[in-house]
Amino acid sequence: MAPKTQKVPTKKGGKAKKTHQKFSINCATPVEDEIMDVGAFEDFLKSRIKVNGKAGNLGSEVALSRDKNEVQLTSHIPFSKRYLKYLTKKFLKKNNLRDYIRKTRSLGKRSSDTASA
Repeated sequence: MAPKTQKVPTKKGGKAKKTHQKFSINCATPVEDEIMDVGAFEDFLKSRIKVNGKAGNLGSEVALSRDKNEVQLTSHIPFSKRYLKYLTKKFLKKNNLRDYIRKTRSLGKRSSDTASA
């Protein structure tokens, strides 16, 4: 009887895709009206974003930066745009700005604006 041979599984797709997402929140209108502080918003996001179930632990997977009136988030792991929208609304409610500022979506796929009413 011939010895049994094991089949070695082969990869069909080659390399796996790495997720790389960029989000930007433009806060120009509320900052120009002196209603909102972008630095406070950035600190709020840094302390509240959860990575692997732990808040405030961005690590190397998620990077948060600020350019004048815009907050940019770059993620190398799957990250939900809805979660970012949720945190933005939570910041506005915490600072009693929810009645005066609403979050709007700009024409870009991965960007959003905050507009003052």
